[in-house]
Amino acid sequence: MKKTISDLDFSKGDGLVPVIVQDYNTKEVLTLAYSNKESLELTQKTGNSWFWSRSRNKLWMKGEESGNTQKIKEILVDCDSDAVIYLVEPAGPACHTGERVCFHHKLD
Repeated sequence: MKKTISDLDFSKGDGLVPVIVQDYNTKEVLTLAYSNKESLELTQKTGNSWFWSRSRNKLWMKGEESGNTQKIKEILVDCDSDAVIYLVEPAGPACHTGERVCFHHKLD
């Protein structure tokens, strides 16, 4: 079943939905971020990962400063229409620390 941005439920997250970013080829989870309607529209329009920065309170495109972009291959919507997955081809590490993925710490 195909969904559109208007089908998404932004009400549970103060106008945001969580976005899991996965490598298209390996399915490895690269990061978790948040998107609003505008960032999802930009993602579809440009083919690059766009998000809403909760800390900076602004839109941002992954790689706009680092050059480590993420080319969108597919966007999946969960069964409740309140979370999405970006399947991407990454050009460089996903994490701002330089690590390939953001999930590189183990919880003791």
